[in-house]
Amino acid sequence: MSKLSPIARDIIAGRHADPFAYLGPHTENDQKIIRVFLPDADQVVAIGLHGESELQCIDAAGLFAGHLDDERNYRLRARFGENEVELEDPYRFPPVLSDLDLYLLGEGNHLKLYDKLGAHPMEMEGVAGVAFVVWAPNARRVSVVGDFNFWDGRRHAMRVRGNGYWEIFIPGARAGDKYKYEIVARSGALLPLKSDPLAFGAEMRPSTASVVVDATTLPKPVPSHNGINALDQPMSIYEVHLGSWRRKGDNGQFWLNYAEIAEQLPAYCADMGFTHVELLPVSEHPFDGSWGYQPTGMFAPTSRFGSPAEFATMIDAFHKAGIGVLLDWVPGHFPDDPHGLANFDGTAVYEHADPRQGRHMDWGTLIYNYGRVEVTNFLIANALFWIGRYGVDGLRVDAVASMLYLDYSRPKDGWVPNKHGGRENIEAVDFLRRANTELFGYHPNATTAAEESTAWPMVSRPVDWGGLGFGYKWNMGWMHDTLDYMSKDPVYRRHHHGNILFGLHYAFSENFILPLSHDEVVHGKRSILGRMPGDAWQRFANLRAYYSFMFGHPGKKLMFMGSEFGQDTEWNHDISLPWHLLDKPAHAGIQQLVRDLNKLYGATPALHALDCDAAGFEWLVAGDANNSTFAWLRKGKNPTDRCVVAVNFTPQVIRDYRVRVPFAGKWREALNSDAALYGGSNVGNAGAVSTVVTRDTPELHIVLPPLAAVFFVPEV
Repeated sequence: MSKLSPIARDIIAGRHADPFAYLGPHTENDQKIIRVFLPDADQVVAIGLHGESELQCIDAAGLFAGHLDDERNYRLRARFGENEVELEDPYRFPPVLSDLDLYLLGEGNHLKLYDKLGAHPMEMEGVAGVAFVVWAPNARRVSVVGDFNFWDGRRHAMRVRGNGYWEIFIPGARAGDKYKYEIVARSGALLPLKSDPLAFGAEMRPSTASVVVDATTLPKPVPSHNGINALDQPMSIYEVHLGSWRRKGDNGQFWLNYAEIAEQLPAYCADMGFTHVELLPVSEHPFDGSWGYQPTGMFAPTSRFGSPAEFATMIDAFHKAGIGVLLDWVPGHFPDDPHGLANFDGTAVYEHADPRQGRHMDWGTLIYNYGRVEVTNFLIANALFWIGRYGVDGLRVDAVASMLYLDYSRPKDGWVPNKHGGRENIEAVDFLRRANTELFGYHPNATTAAEESTAWPMVSRPVDWGGLGFGYKWNMGWMHDTLDYMSKDPVYRRHHHGNILFGLHYAFSENFILPLSHDEVVHGKRSILGRMPGDAWQRFANLRAYYSFMFGHPGKKLMFMGSEFGQDTEWNHDISLPWHLLDKPAHAGIQQLVRDLNKLYGATPALHALDCDAAGFEWLVAGDANNSTFAWLRKGKNPTDRCVVAVNFTPQVIRDYRVRVPFAGKWREALNSDAALYGGSNVGNAGAVSTVVTRDTPELHIVLPPLAAVFFVPEV
């Protein structure tokens, strides 16, 4: 054996950043030479088009070299003990990334980087295999390990290109193979094996390997109809945690899979009249108790319920049922699990190194470094990925407030001001604006919704107006104020009248969604029904009145699963919803009311066409605190599109209640939450109510049922 060169020693030791510079075919001193590193091989022969050549073993670690005229088109025959195999040499293949790819990646403008990074089955020079690319800018060496190489990091060391993008084409690897990256840090330390940040599939937890997925074979969901997310269209969202909506097994111990969900959930949403489903995060995550809000696989639908192909089929089923699909998206933080993004190449690559910037104190998670173009490119491409590849209709962006403020939930000395000395996270603002701009630019029929709980202005206004560019914003203030009001005994509500009125002072400053989300039925807050005061009948009547108030109020609607039938306990992600409650008339009545509210909301332009426009709302009765009653007029775009909503938040029947209306004629009671059908006392206004003209003003003289809302539409 000859004396090894420094580069050969580095190759064997796994310390060289570009093994292609030494391994594979080369021309040196006008001679064509092939070098191969095959650990544990006893003999290696290079087979060309016109002959073969046995390669000399130059180091017992498995380094072989020799000459062959057909240096570009050859295969290898290797003997390992008594076993002989033929294989391709991964180091004879050309680069995976083009110069344009590297340029766009360097700029942070490769918005379809998921077409290049990650693992992609393909043919290269007529040979089937998988191309792997990963970003690890401060690594000394990166290898792919997996089912195809005995999980041995010596066998497929990658080359680095551009700003730290490591790549290799591995012949013979294929869809379904499990893999990870073995990374040697700049310090020389061997890191825990890392999952692929751009993996399109993953193992079931607690295993953490990435899985090769052939994206070209994924079903293509049919698109939703144009305008499904438009401001003038009805939007009633059913928020769902896929692992606990329904379960199967004698004791409900098993999840439904994507196929079973596709058979049941779209039909249920359509029957209930919901226009959209919003799924709690489906990106791969290691901890069930995070509900998906601590993702490690941003590009992989969780394997808990099936394969990426089955996930795509589920999206298709929703669309065929006429249901839009929104995904909860988490670009604000990620967990510090050792196989994930944290300390990815031995340094803080995706996160800030300074914990005052890079760690959430409340959640124990890490914060993305939005000032790094590669990180924002990764996140923006991820947003586009879910819409482009799986055809989802929009993203609800989690924890936006935590992104906007550098001092979010931090002590006085626990944060780093921005360059102007302020608390605003300028880089996060720029990221959100660009993410929304790119998303609406590429997918104008899609939308985004911000979970943002502060007074940050113009969250759902266009970027060129100075806004953040979201399509919608969750109205957290409305939710807090109205739930607080509803929790009061009716005798005290007169003293909290402003809780209902206040929301209308800002109701049209944003494109609001009214959220009764999962966050409101956990952590000791009780269920929505559990917050209602009074005896059993009054609790259900309060809930019916509250839901009716919500559907009559300006803004799009969102309701977490179980709330639609009055779940009486807090949500538990480990068990199914208590569907047995529907055997009880009171709960079945709540479900029927929600079904009819959705139907009325969708069929009545006055209740949805100007949801986000002040022109669609007018107070009719706002000052009757003594009776805890309210009445308002909802308006559509046409002069006859009108709906009067009146709510009585006391347990007393109020008769001959006078509400002015915009024009004379007959007004039909379109819905009464006190109807016997819903479990109410059946007090109301049978048939149509004729207006009475008082001092030249047309009025309705109506009966207001106890703890109830009534809706009137003109008969034209």
